[in-house]
Amino acid sequence: MMIPDYGIGMNRRLDISTGNSRRVTRGGGRTSILIKKAVLETVAYRSTALPLNGLPEIAFLGRSNVGKSSLINQLLGRKKLAYTSSTPGKTRALYFYRVNDAFYFVDLPGYGYARASKEEQRAWAVLIENYLEKRNPLCGAVHIVDCRHRPTADDLLMARWLRFHRLATITVASKSDKLSRGALARQLPEIKASLELSATEELLPFSARTGAGKERLWSAILVLLKQHKRGEE
Repeated sequence: MMIPDYGIGMNRRLDISTGNSRRVTRGGGRTSILIKKAVLETVAYRSTALPLNGLPEIAFLGRSNVGKSSLINQLLGRKKLAYTSSTPGKTRALYFYRVNDAFYFVDLPGYGYARASKEEQRAWAVLIENYLEKRNPLCGAVHIVDCRHRPTADDLLMARWLRFHRLATITVASKSDKLSRGALARQLPEIKASLELSATEELLPFSARTGAGKERLWSAILVLLKQHKRGEE
């Protein structure tokens, strides 16, 4: 099994049918959080550059140009904190955004960027695989797909990889404002089925433009942070 289009295989063959997901399930209520401080603290091109302070981390994953940076900006109430671009592949490192001096949002390179060289893909793969598999402060991941389209093969591969490694995952369908309410209602079950999500695993629609879905996503993120804190006690 390979991480999607990062150009390098995993160290071992994986049976996708085994292992249990730790995805966020139904039951979380709505919540809000006051963002007093949000800064880009670290840009890591290699594992030796990762922060060492032990603050909990939430990773944001998705296909190139799926809107990860825009989603982060909307969650944090900042317009230009995370760099956004219409050109895919601009995120080529791990970007650590320190929030309220309490935890990090980590923006990972988007997968499926065909123009990246094989050397770049290999470097990304090593960095990302090591981060997702071995990073102790990592609480979980926000896996983002485009609600307008059927998930790609890379989207499914990433969902399976996260599930196998039992990394707690919130799945988000971005760009919900691009669809009518009826079209979105029809699309979400199809995306859930394509990603092989169980009946109890939520797919959260989200719009970075309007902020729709922001409270539900924050609620799910806070659950991950609390679960991680309890696990350390």
